[in-house]
Amino acid sequence: MAEELSYEAAREELMEVVRKLESGGVPLAESMKLWERGEQLAKLCQSHLDAAREQVAKARASGE
Repeated sequence: MAEELSYEAAREELMEVVRKLESGGVPLAESMKLWERGEQLAKLCQSHLDAAREQVAKARASGE
């Protein structure tokens, strides 16, 4: 993913996407675009979390 948002920024945008989708007042075409964007943001957030877990695991391993 070429986009480099921080975890916090991606999470905030994802929360906004969810709010818009849950409101129910969005036309179908826009809903589909929002859904796709939400999927991208969710993957980006997961990538940040995976990287953080890996960093913690490495730090613990080097401290043993």
